[in-house]
Parts: sequence; structure tokens; C-alpha cells
Amino acid sequence: MKYKRILLKLSGEVLMGNSGHGIDHATVSDIAGQIGEIRRLGVEVAIVLGGGNIYRGKKGEKEGMDRVTGDYVGMVATVINALVLQDTLNRAGTPAVVQTALALEKIAEPYHYARAMAYLDEGKVVIFACGTGNPYFTTDTAAALRAVETKADIVMKATKVDGVYDKDPEVHKDAVFYPEISYSEVLSKDLQVMDLTAITLCKENDVPIAVFSIRVRDNLKKAVLGENVGTIVRR
Repeated sequence: MKYKRILLKLSGEVLMGNSGHGIDHATVSDIAGQIGEIRRLGVEVAIVLGGGNIYRGKKGEKEGMDRVTGDYVGMVATVINALVLQDTLNRAGTPAVVQTALALEKIAEPYHYARAMAYLDEGKVVIFACGTGNPYFTTDTAAALRAVETKADIVMKATKVDGVYDKDPEVHKDAVFYPEISYSEVLSKDLQVMDLTAITLCKENDVPIAVFSIRVRDNLKKAVLGENVGTIVRR
């Protein structure tokens, strides 16, 4: 294995499969199966989930909702995704625990650094929900932060696209694919791989970022084995 401990960033959109909204349980089951497979290889897995399949704070703001309130609603949406993924993993025989950046003790543990590290050492998958627990910060920033805190070897951003392009490949047929790119180029070209804070945090702590499609079977496994999958962002 190239990477011993990873921070897997899953967008909410990935969990909805082709349904267009909410959670597609077949898709979640497939993703859980891929996570279980790399776990059995000995990879330690921490996960940060988005909530865009249920609610986005920015969208609420455009519709007149207070931005701070909207962001908190989005954080709660990540808890729904986290609990579904946790249950799916546990039923598949891959022990998982959810920690939240907001206090929701009846359904999940509050985030605790030492406990999270202990769970990872024990081989449990740790799912971080509620982002950073603060409005105006994305789950991308939460992924970078938790990766640094848990000493992950890499952030793996598993999405519905196969890597980083200079522009949207679904709109522009001439979009150029980057198999490898530097943090500085991502920032200067404004490529929207992750938000500015997340990229800067990874750059300052020398945490590489892999971007690939989770919809392609075995991509996650190939990525942790160090095979050329998607795009790698590093110095």
C-alpha cells in the first residue's frame, strides 16, 4: 500500500447516485463495499461527508434564508448521510463510528481528537459529520482540517468526475485533463478542486489530494495502492 491512513472526502451528491436527490441505498452499499475492501487491506480510513444531496446553505441563502442558519441546516444534513453510511458499513462487517462537530450525543459522539485517533488505531472507520461545526466553512475545509489532525497520508476526494480539468468537461468538449497538478497551479488557475482554505491548509501541511470518480469500481482500491487514478495535487 502507498497510503496507510487516508481521509476520504465524499460529497453528498455521490450518495444520491442517479436519483437526483436524497440517498440511493444501492450506491451507499457499493461505496461501503469499496471502503470495507481497502480496510481489509489494512488501510486506516477517516471520512468527511458533505450534505449537498439533502441541503446546501448557499442555496438557502439565495432563496432568502439567513446564511448562518442555512449552513447549520447543511451540517445537520451531513449527519443524516453519516448515520446511513455508518449503519451500512456496520451491517457489512466494517466497524464504523460517527463523530460530530456539533453536540448531538443521543445519536453520535462529539468530535474528540484522541478518541478519533484511538478508533483509527483499532481499525475502525471514523466518520466526521457537521463539517468544522462553524458556518461559512465548507466540508472540503473540514476534510483538510481532519486530515491534518489525524495525520492522514492523503486526502482522497471521491467524486462523480474522474479528476481535475481546466474547465467543466460536461460543458466543454475541449476541457484539458490534469493527471498531476501543484497546489499553486490549482489556486492560480482557480480550478475549484476544493475551496481556497482547504487547498491552503493541505499545501501548508504537505498533504496531497487525490481526485477521482468513486463511481468506477476499484478506483478507491487502486488509489490507495498508488496506481494512477484521477488527478493528484501536490507540491
